[in-house]
Amino acid sequence: MPPKWRTEPRFPDGPAPDPAGSHHERRIRSFQPRRSRVTTGQGEALKRLWGTWGLDIDGHSVIDLEALFGGLPVVLEIGFGMGEATAQMAAADPATGVLAADVHTPGQGNLLALAERGGLSNVRVANGDAIILLREMLAPGSLAGIRVYFPDPWPKARHHKRRLIQPEFLTLAATRLAPGAVLHCATDWEPYAEQMLEVLTAHPDFENTQADGGYAPRPDFRPLTRFEGQGLDKGHVVHDLLFRRTEN
Repeated sequence: MPPKWRTEPRFPDGPAPDPAGSHHERRIRSFQPRRSRVTTGQGEALKRLWGTWGLDIDGHSVIDLEALFGGLPVVLEIGFGMGEATAQMAAADPATGVLAADVHTPGQGNLLALAERGGLSNVRVANGDAIILLREMLAPGSLAGIRVYFPDPWPKARHHKRRLIQPEFLTLAATRLAPGAVLHCATDWEPYAEQMLEVLTAHPDFENTQADGGYAPRPDFRPLTRFEGQGLDKGHVVHDLLFRRTEN
């Protein structure tokens, strides 16, 4: 029997518990759905706004990004947490559409509430597996960028295969990025940063934006999040990696 998070709709007009369930596949996933309490405000935002600004990653059809964002160039953000940084970046750059994908229901509701409060018409919230979104629902060359900020580092050696930034993911991502578009990763887990740098440097479809071939300074457009601040207070070192999709 599938776990309850896959079968029980928490919000009848909101995100589906398992939108791509019919596309079940035996694949190691880089995320684990988390069950945590949805606040009243988050729940109200999901009920009120999901039909307008939300979409389920069901794998059934290719998204018309031009229609969805009114012709804006679109950046995909994979894993946005509670959405504070996503909302800040969207507000600072209204000429770019942000397709924000996550499986965390409280975060989805929080980002929708932030978008409504800030009048951010350039934000859409996608619920489900970003791999299915990239592979089955986005057209080749349709993205102006991809952001992966503080993905789960899966620190135990036996779990490293679950890390998102792997050669297979980069190959898929490259097909959906327009030539010259940037994949921007950030992590405060040193071993994961080293792996990211290694696999990105080795991949033929990406080139480092840094002349020295190393990490990039944190760009001004990426806000310092509360999560990041907590890590810095603990002595963590945050690494940004900005790699450009090659023209080949």
